[in-house]
Amino acid sequence: MIAKQLIEPKSIVVVGGSDDIHKPGGTVLRNLQDGNFKGSLYVVNPKMDEVQGIKAYRDVKDLPEVDCAILAIAAKFCPSTVEVLAKQKNTKAFIILSAGFHEENEEGAKLERQIVETINSVGGSLIGPNCIGVLTNHYSGVFTSPIPELNPQGVDLISGSGATALFIMDSGMQKGIKFNSMYSVGNSAQLGVEEILEYMDESFDPKTSSRVKLLYVESIEKPEKLLKHASSLIRKGCRIAAVKSGGSAAGSRAASSHTGALASSDVAVEALFRKAGIVRCNGRDELMTVAGIFMHPEMKGRNMAVVTHAGGPAVMLTDALSNGGMDVPHIEGEKAQELLTKLFAGSSVGNPIDFLATGTAEQLGYILDACDQDFDNIDGMAVIFGSPGLFPVFDVYRVLDEKMKTSKKPIFPIFPSSKIVKDEIAEFVSKGRVYFPDEVLFGNALCKIYKTPAPQPEHFEMPDMDVKKIREVVNNAQNGYLSPDEIHTLLDAAGVARAKEGVSDNEEEIVKMAKEIGFPLVMKVVGPIHKSDVGGVVLNVSDEETVRREFKRMMQIKDTYAIMLAQQLSGTQVFIGAKRDDKFGHMVLCGLGGIFIEVLKDVKAGLAPMSKDEAHGMIKELKSYKIIQGVRGQEPVNEDKFAEAVMRISALVKVAPEIFEMDLNPLLGNKDNVVAVDARIRIEK
Repeated sequence: MIAKQLIEPKSIVVVGGSDDIHKPGGTVLRNLQDGNFKGSLYVVNPKMDEVQGIKAYRDVKDLPEVDCAILAIAAKFCPSTVEVLAKQKNTKAFIILSAGFHEENEEGAKLERQIVETINSVGGSLIGPNCIGVLTNHYSGVFTSPIPELNPQGVDLISGSGATALFIMDSGMQKGIKFNSMYSVGNSAQLGVEEILEYMDESFDPKTSSRVKLLYVESIEKPEKLLKHASSLIRKGCRIAAVKSGGSAAGSRAASSHTGALASSDVAVEALFRKAGIVRCNGRDELMTVAGIFMHPEMKGRNMAVVTHAGGPAVMLTDALSNGGMDVPHIEGEKAQELLTKLFAGSSVGNPIDFLATGTAEQLGYILDACDQDFDNIDGMAVIFGSPGLFPVFDVYRVLDEKMKTSKKPIFPIFPSSKIVKDEIAEFVSKGRVYFPDEVLFGNALCKIYKTPAPQPEHFEMPDMDVKKIREVVNNAQNGYLSPDEIHTLLDAAGVARAKEGVSDNEEEIVKMAKEIGFPLVMKVVGPIHKSDVGGVVLNVSDEETVRREFKRMMQIKDTYAIMLAQQLSGTQVFIGAKRDDKFGHMVLCGLGGIFIEVLKDVKAGLAPMSKDEAHGMIKELKSYKIIQGVRGQEPVNEDKFAEAVMRISALVKVAPEIFEMDLNPLLGNKDNVVAVDARIRIEK
């Protein structure tokens, strides 16, 4: 719960306020005054009677009641200060800039816990400690500079790192991006990124709230909360982009299954962002490029006109768009020829539209009008216009500004010559415009936005399954891998198609099963993890003699305690797996199966539960999707059955959360069905 006093305080005290603006306590006080805070402003400084023209109190006990306290004092003094403010001065909002808490040592962690307990006891809110502060339209409670221009329709930024928040704002300001608010949550002792996003969701006003949210996250502690409120905001018309750092595989837990090896915490983050509809960025430049695109009207299709006076950048942008799934369609016909007559000789309108280094502002206007009104196969325009420094380009940028006001299609300005035409760019930005300095960064960011799916439905119909039977198997199972019979029961209860099969350690029973299942058969050892590596898989078993011979041989393989028989099916090998993560719940993965999962590692992951549409989306995102569709005469995999199996496994792990790891590898898919022929399920209660 975020106290109103944190968002819109009527009074603020800076504890540790200073005349030295090179110290946090001095800078934050200056920023509060320069930001025209309308409420009462107080200072506590034990050595001064006046600080920056404001009366200073020697002790917090001498203060009147105050809504919000910003602390810029040593960590060891913070708990007692918070105690007085919370219990005696009715303070409900705290921003602790100071470091020296849990990020430093256990003693600091104790101080942090004490502070949180005190603030919780009065229903207050805490930002930090170890942060740069809070920036809203009501007050500039940060100790950094410069302060970005604030605008209710600007960007909301929530960051787990104060320095990164500062660098993000700096980058955005250069490109003309305005900000509505910034929350640097620091140690997130009480309020983290998830809680701030929750507040933005629950307080969202379609008339006044910002529609663009940016996140920098180092640790996701509450993924369900993040998923719920991010997807809710996007459904309300917001757009969200995020950087999640710290995603390397170092230190990940060793796993005994393909799924376990592939399902890292970063895979879970990717799945979470995809499910929520968050555009995941890899760094600050990409984040701010995506934010800049968000500040423009949304493209209604994927067809871009590339307008330029410089051939090289246009080619690079065209490559970036084409490689990323966007189109730069050819422009031709009577209207194209008519446009060409208005340009200098040597110009081209085929797309890219190149009107030469000598092209004029008037010609740019003709081009943009034609793309907007005459060319139905164009959904947006990227205008690359720099300068070799031969003449000013104020008139060009003014035309761009005017056309952006009237065009029904979005226009994205790309200005590569940031230093040569800095005055022209400054004028363009002063009109509230946002530009992009690099065409390839822009193209890649636009493609990433285009490929990010909409949030998955919050509620959807789950498949029918025998929950009672599933729980019976799991309740009776011990930790470790389930037996083949238990696996068969689970898959049948979940409605996942499987091959006819049987398991035994008795030769006569195996022969009897072979006759009942029917030839040809597959024989596999039960016990060894990688069956094919130890000669534990035999295909095309077509008679009783082979069954007996291979049974005797395979039972001698190390760790083998039984033999499995299964009907031999044909089709493309595909894979479905599941892995439980302590924070994110179950991830469900799919891709090509058999040895391809080890060689290609081409898998996509989603968080359970999943709708059938979400499963279809995962399958379509596979690099090997063309194989699933069927290429060069190969029979396709029934994509609908594949998606249904993925969805059913996602439902199974919700019913049976004790499933720790699960591999269905392979399933055989053809045009009629997708059938599991081998499975391993590990239980950890």
